[in-house]
Amino acid sequence: MNLTNWKLGADLTRSAGLLAVGVLGCAIAVDAVFDRATAEDPAKPAAGAAAAAFSSDQKAGIEAIIKDYLLANPEILLEVQSKLEAKMEKQQEERLKTAIKSNADELYRRADAPSAGDPKGDITVVEFFDYNCGFCKRGFSEVAKLIEKDKKVRVVFKELPILSKGSEEAARVALAAKKQGKYWEMHSALLTYRGSVDGESALKIAAKIGLDAEKLKADMDSAEVTGEIDKVRELAQKMGINGTPHFLVGDRTIAGAPENLFEQIEAHVTDLRKNGCEVC
Repeated sequence: MNLTNWKLGADLTRSAGLLAVGVLGCAIAVDAVFDRATAEDPAKPAAGAAAAAFSSDQKAGIEAIIKDYLLANPEILLEVQSKLEAKMEKQQEERLKTAIKSNADELYRRADAPSAGDPKGDITVVEFFDYNCGFCKRGFSEVAKLIEKDKKVRVVFKELPILSKGSEEAARVALAAKKQGKYWEMHSALLTYRGSVDGESALKIAAKIGLDAEKLKADMDSAEVTGEIDKVRELAQKMGINGTPHFLVGDRTIAGAPENLFEQIEAHVTDLRKNGCEVC
């Protein structure tokens, strides 16, 4: 996975953000003062011009006052950082919605995509995953529960083996199993397997569920299987998805495997059925 990496990245981002705010706070605040003054009196020059009108000593004095104020009220930095994060999250959400709309056919309408549930389901849920991702393994029971409970949903699986060479080998075996009509069985067996998987262990698992191992070996290196993996990697890059698991439900997204994953997906599915889905 990489919910752990996401959390670490988020913590680093917050720390870096606070540092940046601290370093740039005075300059930003000075510009804000000038901008406010300009807004109140349009006849006044813009921030840059207004700043240029002050001498170096005057600007240093203003910056010192603002610095002292920020040091005396450091909670302002947290407020600024919080608003910055909220703004960035909203921007990322909008970018993802645009990317979903642009790639809706590949995400939701490919009839030959690896999938489970109702092939003609009214709502399609998409999951990007890796067989060696611990959070993907944890979330699998929630996905299986959705398929079991909702007979009208279709779940499309996007093989995104990003953790290891073994992950790609396992993905190849699973996609080869699709050619024998047992993708879901192989997918389930790999995600419920305790421990990491690679080509060797995946082939052993396949034999246990009755798949033709020799045919699998031939098919797992086929142009069709390679093309599917390459296609998903390219799609993930377009979508800005670099961690697993990552779920898409209409134009909504769920990153990682939260404890209430089933409830979140179910709520999105219910809402889309009620209000319609523009992209799925």
